[in-house]
Amino acid sequence: MNHLNKDQQNLDNILTDVKEQGMAYLNQIHERATASSGGVELINSLAAEGVGAEGALKQFNERFEPIIVASSGPRYWGFVTGGTTPAAIAGDWLTTIYDQNTQSAKGNGDISALIELETIQLLLSLFNLPHQFFGGFVTGATLSNFTCLAVARQWIGKQEGKDFAREGITDKVNVLSATPHSSSVKSLAMLGLGSNNIIPVKVMQGNREALDIADLELKIQALNGAPFILISSAGTVNTVDFDDFEAINRLKQKYNFWWHIDAAFGGFAACSPKYSHLVQGWENADSITVDCHKWLNVPYESAVFLVKEAHQLLQVETFQNSNAAYLGNPMENFSYLNFLPENSRRLKALPAWFTLTSYGKQGYQEIVESNVEMALLFSGFINNHPAFELLAPVRLNTVCFTLTDESHVPEFLNKLNATGKVFMTPTFYNGKKGIRAAFVNWRTSVADVNLATAAMLEILTEL
Repeated sequence: MNHLNKDQQNLDNILTDVKEQGMAYLNQIHERATASSGGVELINSLAAEGVGAEGALKQFNERFEPIIVASSGPRYWGFVTGGTTPAAIAGDWLTTIYDQNTQSAKGNGDISALIELETIQLLLSLFNLPHQFFGGFVTGATLSNFTCLAVARQWIGKQEGKDFAREGITDKVNVLSATPHSSSVKSLAMLGLGSNNIIPVKVMQGNREALDIADLELKIQALNGAPFILISSAGTVNTVDFDDFEAINRLKQKYNFWWHIDAAFGGFAACSPKYSHLVQGWENADSITVDCHKWLNVPYESAVFLVKEAHQLLQVETFQNSNAAYLGNPMENFSYLNFLPENSRRLKALPAWFTLTSYGKQGYQEIVESNVEMALLFSGFINNHPAFELLAPVRLNTVCFTLTDESHVPEFLNKLNATGKVFMTPTFYNGKKGIRAAFVNWRTSVADVNLATAAMLEILTEL
C-alpha cells in the first residue's frame, strides 16, 4: 500500500496527533521562547519515496518544531503581530478542510464568496462604517493597499479621460502623503506610480507623525487643480498617530482627489468608545486598508480592502478577469475575480467570520482596551525608570522608547530578545535609535508585562 492510501485510511489518527501537538503548543505558549538562535541544515534533494504523514510529522518535530518561536504568544511585541483566537483557529482548520477557491457568490459551483460578503458586512458593523463600502480579503496590508491604490490609479486616469488599466500610465500621477507605510510605498512601485514620486507633506510640530493640514492644502493648491491621490494614516508605525480625518474631509469638499486611509491596525480604535474619536470622519474616505492578522487576531495571511461602492465599475475595470469590456452591473453574476488581484484564493474570510461571530463587538472592545491598558502599563515602567526614555506619547497600543544612553540600544535589544522572554523591534525616531513594543495579542496580561520588565532590568545590569 502506498503512503497516500495508507494516510487516507489513517487520517483520523494523524489529525488527532496534530491536534494534540497543537494543543500542547497553545497550552505552553507562555513558556515558549519568543526568539530562537538555533538553526537546521536544509535538505536540498527530494527522496524518491516519501515517508508518509506520520514520518513527515516526526521529521518536522525533530528538525523544525524546536526552532518555532511563540510569535502568536502574549510577549511577542515585535512589528504589529497579532495572535489567534480559539474561534479563529477553528475557522482556519475548516478553511483548510473545505479548501474552496473563493470567487463566486451564486452558481458556478463554489459559492463560498457568500461567507466573505457577509464577513465584510460584519467588519463594517464592528468598525461603525457605513455599508456603502465594498470589500474583500487579501493576504495582508501590502495587497490591500495595492488593491485600493490600483482603483485610485484608475480613477486618476478617468479624470483625464484615460483608461490606465488598458492603456498603461501615460503621465505622472500625483500622490501626497506625510508618513506612508512601507507597504504603501511598495504598492506605488508595483503599480508603476513610482515609489519616489510621493509629494511629501509636512508633519505636525512636536512628537507627531500626523500630517499638517495647512501644509497639505498648500501642496494641493500647488497642483493647480490637477487630481491626486492622498494616502493618510490611521495609526503610524512609531507613534500610532492619526491624521485629522474631519479636516481632510473638509478639503475633499473643495478639491478633487482620491482619499485612501491606511488603517492596518489603527482602524481597530473604532471598536472602543474610549478611542473611536481617533478615526472620526474616516467613513468619508474612498478606500481603507485594514489588517486582520493584526488586531482581529486571526492567522496570517489576512487583510481586507474597503472601497466605496460608488467606485465599483472602476474596480472592475482595474481587475476584470477578461479583456472584454465589462457591461452592466458588476454585482450581477458576481465574482471576486473582477475585484482584486488574485485569481486563486483561500477562503480567508472564514477564520474572521468565526471570531467575529464568536466574540462580537463587546469581545473586540475588550481586546482593544486591554491591549491599550497593557501598553500604558509598560509605558509607565519606561517613564519611571531613569535608564529609559519615551520617544513619543502613547496614543494607543504601541510604545516607542529608547535608553537614556542611546549607544546601548542595539546591545540592549539584542540581549533582551535573546532571552526568549519577550520580543521587540528596533526603530529610529526623531534622530534617535529606539525600540518599539506593539500590543495586539488577546492573551497579553499584566503578568506578561511584569515578566518582560523584569527581564529588561536584568539586562540593564549586564550593560
